[in-house]
Amino acid sequence: MRKVSKVQYKIDGDVLKNYVEAINSIKAPMSQIKEQLNQLSESKEELNKALNESMKLVIEESGATFRAYNPMMDQLKKIHTMANQMKELIIKYPNDHAKIYIDIMKQIMSANNGMLSVRMIEPLNISRQYLSIMENNNDIEKISRGIYLSPSTFEDSYFSFQQKYKKAIFSHMNALYFYGMTEEFPYQYTVTVPQSYHVDTVNEKCNVFYVSDDIYEMGVVEVETPSGNKVRAYDKERCICDIIRSKGRLDPEQVKKAMKQYIQSKDKNVVKLSDYAKRMGIIEKVMEMVSVYYE
Repeated sequence: MRKVSKVQYKIDGDVLKNYVEAINSIKAPMSQIKEQLNQLSESKEELNKALNESMKLVIEESGATFRAYNPMMDQLKKIHTMANQMKELIIKYPNDHAKIYIDIMKQIMSANNGMLSVRMIEPLNISRQYLSIMENNNDIEKISRGIYLSPSTFEDSYFSFQQKYKKAIFSHMNALYFYGMTEEFPYQYTVTVPQSYHVDTVNEKCNVFYVSDDIYEMGVVEVETPSGNKVRAYDKERCICDIIRSKGRLDPEQVKKAMKQYIQSKDKNVVKLSDYAKRMGIIEKVMEMVSVYYE
């Protein structure tokens, strides 16, 4: 195993963690994120005022005005805090720009389970040339377009896939595999994306299901891959609805086994299952399948 060099220009641990979580959670295009960051004032006092105000969404209902938490602005604040810390280091060490950039990239990679992407350095305006420098120094290995891995890290294909395709949510039998509800190893990813999402490379690599926006986010949770990394997938109830709805595209025996596993599980939530089924317009099909396997 290659020894990883120590970093000299350290970012505060909480700031770094918040930054990585923010980048991983925002699904908007990076161009949109950078545009919103650029619109914010450079004055720290004015910035905090603008962010605190923008973090609240105004919702009007029946003549009344309500304020709701805006997670997008919260994530932008975390990104901006990280950028400010980097700027402070650059001001303090004006002759060490390259070292600072590379040290920060190493810290981001370490906080992101040994993985680094172009998307993770763009909000900091770090040039891609530093990725090439790190690659030439054997500090990273390119595993796909825009995705790099530490040489000392074993690649988690599920994690790296979702780092690249942010809108793809692991679903159906693939998600049930994470819950131990199927013995069938998912040699091909099964994911769900919005109807408006069209990326040819996803269709080449995956079994893709397209759904309307009103149910796309329904039942999304974070689960651990077999390697221990967190990815977005649907919960058990959503998966059961999905496999019933799409059973014509799936192995019938695997669907039956998954249904039996779910019905026998102690943590099943039939009320949630029924709610999902109603929203998906398949309540009769789902209840019929449940009654067949309910003991």
